[in-house]
Amino acid sequence: MSSIRRRTLGIVLLVVALCMLAIGVTSYRDAAHEVEELFDARLAQQARLLEGLVRAPLPEARREALLASLDGALRRDAPGTDDGHRYEGKVAFQAWRGERLLLRSAGAPTAPFTERRAGYGDETLKGHKWRVFALGDGDLRVLVGERGDVRGELVRGIALRTLVPDLLGLPALGALLWWAIGWGLRPLSRLAAQIEARDPHRLKPLPDDPLPRELATIVGALNGLLARIRALRSREKRFIADAAHELRTPLTVLDLHAQNALATEDPADRREALTLLRDGLARATRLVGQLLTLARLDPEQEGAPDQRIDLLREVRESLAELMPLATDHGQSLHLEADDADWTLTTEPGAVTTLIKNLVGNAIRHSPAGSRIDVALTAQARALMLQVDDSGPGIPEASRQQALARFHRGGSGAGAGLGLSIVDRLVQRHGGRLTLGDAPGGGLRVRVWLPRA
Repeated sequence: MSSIRRRTLGIVLLVVALCMLAIGVTSYRDAAHEVEELFDARLAQQARLLEGLVRAPLPEARREALLASLDGALRRDAPGTDDGHRYEGKVAFQAWRGERLLLRSAGAPTAPFTERRAGYGDETLKGHKWRVFALGDGDLRVLVGERGDVRGELVRGIALRTLVPDLLGLPALGALLWWAIGWGLRPLSRLAAQIEARDPHRLKPLPDDPLPRELATIVGALNGLLARIRALRSREKRFIADAAHELRTPLTVLDLHAQNALATEDPADRREALTLLRDGLARATRLVGQLLTLARLDPEQEGAPDQRIDLLREVRESLAELMPLATDHGQSLHLEADDADWTLTTEPGAVTTLIKNLVGNAIRHSPAGSRIDVALTAQARALMLQVDDSGPGIPEASRQQALARFHRGGSGAGAGLGLSIVDRLVQRHGGRLTLGDAPGGGLRVRVWLPRA
């Protein structure tokens, strides 16, 4: 694609040329019309001068002598003489009194130009077109004619001269526009040179020197993009470092359990070591799954296409999957929901992830024989999900920190990703998450999800 400078210059010159063409055609027509009017006026003036000479109040003898003198002067063959003009013979005069030819010029025929008594007319004589003006009063008629080819040549020459400045000015205008567009695009050229010479690994903001409004918007958008890339890279580095740290200890423990199982000769000790190894693998598998879920829910990542679901049915199915885990801990799960419209638009699997993390955390932190309550409340624009457990809860001063990744509530806690995953899902859906105290002394988690 050509440069903006060339494209802009081409478009501007095209527009200017079309406008100049339209103006030139109009000017040519107007100039030609005005020149025609001027020539017609000259014919009328010459006719009146001849009429005045012919009608001069002189004795008949002197009148005849005057007419003879004029006739002799007009019959001289102008072309070839020093004081003549090549167009002189193509402008003709006639003066008639009745049927008698009183006076005529050298180029005038012996027959009348026209039978018209007065006014302008176009006639054809001997293959040439003539513009004729007739002036008649009584038996006297004065006819003045001008050859059409001479008249047209003069009209075209005069009218075309009005277009010469435009034709000569267009190249000069193009050169001035080339310079002006280049000067106007100079900030853009500097910005392009800065971006082209920039190190791909350098994510610092572009200089925000005084710039035109359009470029300031572009630079602002680029700097915003660079800031988001820096933040994303920082999150990725932090996530990788945290994940490596979190996986290092479980893998070390698994290695110790495996070594103990290989080293012991006692079947009971070997069985205990293998059981611990299996439990450690389960925890590591869960940690890896949570890490993958958290990576998928990164704010910069686009979610799957939304789908409409029945929240009550999704919660029931998720609780049914968690029931064996609760039973294994000697706990009971209770669901409370009214008859309402539970339609909700979410990402696929979002509700299942929410329930498994919230209720899973409640199961791990609640003592045996306790009760975990799940309640649903339907509102006009949102649906609320509430989970109450009987665990130690979270102090109010630590609740905001509990939503951070890899934050543990104490020894024996999980990887510290459950509430972070829930918080990330709620943010992606434009909802709200609050942490409070449950009536039984545990943690109450409330999640509001907008219907759309």
